[in-house]
Amino acid sequence: MRILMAFLLVVSWLFGAVDLNTATKQELMSVKGIGEAKAQAILDYRAKQPFKSVDDLINVKGFGSKNLAKFKNEFSVSEAKEEVKSEAESKE
Repeated sequence: MRILMAFLLVVSWLFGAVDLNTATKQELMSVKGIGEAKAQAILDYRAKQPFKSVDDLINVKGFGSKNLAKFKNEFSVSEAKEEVKSEAESKE
């Protein structure tokens, strides 16, 4: 497990920020300062609505303005999840 966590940390460092809309719990936890509870809170928020920007973290339980400033450069937000959702809705 530690090897996997170390690998995820190295990968996230090499490739940049962790995407809030696609990251797994383990990938979120690879960011320094994000433990299991905060990672789960991010996943719970994302299940209700995709992140439109990193600033949406302020709406996640356990994140305040200080945390947002601390993590702003650690995360990114892709549009892919919204596009997939829009396609699925248009088929209905």
